[in-house]
Amino acid sequence: MTDRNTDGKDSQHAGDALDFLQKLIFDLLLVTDGRTTDLLETLLNEKMRVTVIRQEQLNEEHAVHQRESSGAPLYLRESILISDKSDFIVSHNISIVNSKYVPASLFEKIAHRQEGIGKSISSMGLQSYRKVIDSGLKSEEEAVDLFQKPINLRIPKLHAKIPYKIYDIYFQLMPGIHMLEYFNPEVVRNRLNQAINSKMEG
Repeated sequence: MTDRNTDGKDSQHAGDALDFLQKLIFDLLLVTDGRTTDLLETLLNEKMRVTVIRQEQLNEEHAVHQRESSGAPLYLRESILISDKSDFIVSHNISIVNSKYVPASLFEKIAHRQEGIGKSISSMGLQSYRKVIDSGLKSEEEAVDLFQKPINLRIPKLHAKIPYKIYDIYFQLMPGIHMLEYFNPEVVRNRLNQAINSKMEG
């Protein structure tokens, strides 16, 4: 006969372990200055695909509020990152692309929505570096875009604080891309459930 107290303690330990694992992985995601897609693909054991929700040139009013106004056209891109096999929404992303400080070949790819920005940079072998500006956790009600306006995140069933990261991507002395990423807080639990289901089926 199974001891109920033992079952309760095991369940609590499992919950504590999951909380610890989630915190550890999101701590890594939020501080890394490398390509977060690589880390997410490793975590989920799946390739990622990008769906562009909207992409448009910013008007002069928005351009003036950018920290590094160059007079060159600025483009806003909003997208979601989805795992390729399980169709799990991994992140909701917003970026501002400054056409003056982004290599022309990359800008052309971005304009044609051919693939994710990070994947394009990697596949083209472009030299770049990233500088993390801000990161942390927000409730769904606190989520805003890069202009501090409320945003309706495409991440379903949000019951926990949402990890986010803001960073700049540099190709020269000035930042070419200003990026905001909101990560699905269930990404670790989803991967763990996949692993358990796979083991049971195997």
